[in-house]
Amino acid sequence: MAKHVSLIDQTGWLRPIICWALALLVFFPILMMLITAFKTEQQAIEVPPSFFFEPTVENFGLVQERSDYLKFAINSAITAFGSTILALIIAIPAAYSMAFYPKKHTKDMLLWMLSTKMLPAVGVLVPIYILCQKTGLLDTTLALTIIYTLINLPIVVWMLFSYFKDIPRDILEAVRLDGADTLGEIRYVLLPLSLGGIASTALLSIVLSWNEAFWSINLTSANAGTLATMISTYSSPEGLFWAKLSAASTLACAPIVILGWFCQKQLVQGLTFGAVK
Repeated sequence: MAKHVSLIDQTGWLRPIICWALALLVFFPILMMLITAFKTEQQAIEVPPSFFFEPTVENFGLVQERSDYLKFAINSAITAFGSTILALIIAIPAAYSMAFYPKKHTKDMLLWMLSTKMLPAVGVLVPIYILCQKTGLLDTTLALTIIYTLINLPIVVWMLFSYFKDIPRDILEAVRLDGADTLGEIRYVLLPLSLGGIASTALLSIVLSWNEAFWSINLTSANAGTLATMISTYSSPEGLFWAKLSAASTLACAPIVILGWFCQKQLVQGLTFGAVK
């Protein structure tokens, strides 16, 4: 079979066609979301769907008028970037110690940290909700920032550990002989050498936090709700307003898609190297 495919692909046209077909298949739901966002509600529920229509931007205005998009976007940015910064502050020293001063159970500790990602979020919803309620953190960005930090911390530590392991220990030993302390090693040697890895890790953490919906929907409402909370309000007992829902989803996805597009090199590097090494 492989030999047969190889003979067909002698001119090099088969693989590009397959790649484009798979890309179109993955992108098709996003394309439908974009198209539906510019339709009226009547056009959005037509079967079969129409691809030729007079576009309207009314849905985007209604989303801003009804939901105050900018407020929810600011909350998403605060929680995503805040949790990422906090996770890096904790993870960099942790990954440094595990990479350069490993102990007997270091790898077991890393595996245990990663295994916490397998815990169903709904299993700890009630105790976390009660904690937030008792401490006055319900419907606050601080609560989401702390929770997102804890959720992403295992992945951040694991990725940074993989990057730091690739840095020769001889460099740190040479700096140590010159009189540098631990903080100096991290600040002047480790961080500059692993800047690309830290950037890709931070980008992945931002994306994961931005897309997190479970905790945002259950712990926040109007004051600290993120874009995920805003989108959930477009489901009502009367049904789904597909055109407005698509417009809200487009506005929610746009910032992180644009950020990912401009930083795709670092993001792909993190996904293919640090996370799976």
